[in-house]
Amino acid sequence: MSRESDEDFVSFVRARSAALVRSATLLVGDAHEAEDLVQAALEKACRRWESIRRSASPEAYVRRIVVNLANDRWSRIKRRPEVTIGHSDAPVEPYTQVDLRDLLIRGLFRLPIGMRSVLVLRYFDGVDDDEIGTMLGINAASVRSQAARGLAKLRSDLGGDGNVIHAQFGGAA
Repeated sequence: MSRESDEDFVSFVRARSAALVRSATLLVGDAHEAEDLVQAALEKACRRWESIRRSASPEAYVRRIVVNLANDRWSRIKRRPEVTIGHSDAPVEPYTQVDLRDLLIRGLFRLPIGMRSVLVLRYFDGVDDDEIGTMLGINAASVRSQAARGLAKLRSDLGGDGNVIHAQFGGAA
């Protein structure tokens, strides 16, 4: 890589790695695994940075690498046993938002990786349906369908509590 390309890659990593790790954490459920996943994605991107940086959206390209690596990971390992999500009638605590987010994230991990990827990219990363479709190799209508089914499954798993989804997805309930 040229010096300019090196500097461009370093700037990209500094600017976008935190967002990539956040997305990867939501995809794989473990911060350490997410960091490893992003490291592997950045390693792959670094080898091809000359061509990636000239693409329309280098971030979308790298994000797709992250999603593909997460999909590969899930296809190699057995699914974790499902965790039952209990409901509590405890008084409201100052950390209720943290509890709701935990509840939602555990619900996300019970979804198939494709639905989870769509929801994470759409609602947590703010990627539009066409770009998600391009990243995942499906059309925009399939993205919308996966999102709708994923949200419906989350609502069902959370006992129909759309408030949890609304609170976390900002109106997507």
